[in-house]
Amino acid sequence: MENTPLSPHLQVYRPQLTSVLSITHRATGVVLSLAGTIIMLYWFVAAALGAEAYTQAQVLLSSLFAKVIMFGWTCAFYYHLLNGIRHLLWDTGWGFDLVTAYRTGYLVISGTVVLSLSTWGIVLYLSGG
Repeated sequence: MENTPLSPHLQVYRPQLTSVLSITHRATGVVLSLAGTIIMLYWFVAAALGAEAYTQAQVLLSSLFAKVIMFGWTCAFYYHLLNGIRHLLWDTGWGFDLVTAYRTGYLVISGTVVLSLSTWGIVLYLSGG
C-alpha cells in the first residue's frame, strides 16, 4: 500500500484549454448574474428615489472605477455569449474532436477580445472620451 500512486496534485497538474474555458464559462455566468443585477438594481432604485439620487448614481457609474468594472462585465458578457454558442453547437453533435474543440476555444477568446475592445471603442468615441 505504501507505493500506491496518488492522484495528480494541483502543483503538477497542467490545466487544458478546454477545462479552463469550462470553469471560466461557469464563473462568468455567476459574475454576469450578480454584478449585472446589483448594478441594474442600484440604478433603478436611484431613479425611483428622485433626481438627486439618480444624478449621484450617474456620476458614480460614469467614474473610471465603474468603467473598469463595466469593461470587465462586457468581457464576461461576450465570453459567456460566444462560449454559449459553442455549447449550442456541441448540443448538435458538432465540434467534439480535439482539434475543433481547441480551435473554437481560441475563437471564443479572440472573439471576446475583439468584441469587447470594439464595444468600448465605440462607447468612448460616442461619449467623447
